Amino acid sequence: MKFSSREDIDAPIERVFEALCDFEAFERQAMRRGAEVQRVDALGAPGVGMTWKAAFTMRGRRRELDLELVRFDVPNEMVFAAKSPGMGGTFSVELIALSRSRTRMSIALEMAPLNLSTRLLVQSLKLAKNSLTKRFKLRVAEYAKTLEERLQRSA
Repeated sequence: MKFSSREDIDAPIERVFEALCDFEAFERQAMRRGAEVQRVDALGAPGVGMTWKAAFTMRGRRRELDLELVRFDVPNEMVFAAKSPGMGGTFSVELIALSRSRTRMSIALEMAPLNLSTRLLVQSLKLAKNSLTKRFKLRVAEYAKTLEERLQRSA
């Protein structure tokens, strides 16, 4: 199952990529929403090999997730591999410079079930795919707008 969206941001690609590399801010945001997030690598700078362990509640059950940064191409792309006991997936962010001061951000989330129970979960999600896609695109648009405003304030 795959979700994708793209948004244009009025900021240079380098500044957008730099803002996307603020992993501590994403960790804090996840914790504010009730997730437990712990970085488990020893890297000093952002790059391939960064790993996190996360736990959260979804559909009434506690879920655990291992997340690893597997591709880091400054300032163009980041790809994360996610693995949980019954599900695997990828999350990718790709940036394209439309001009010196405008960037297109493409985000994709792909999930693949690894056992029967998660296959049933993904099947139930597919029944609501249209509404989930709308919510995903709305969240990406909100994030892009917030990011653009933050970058314009700090310019």
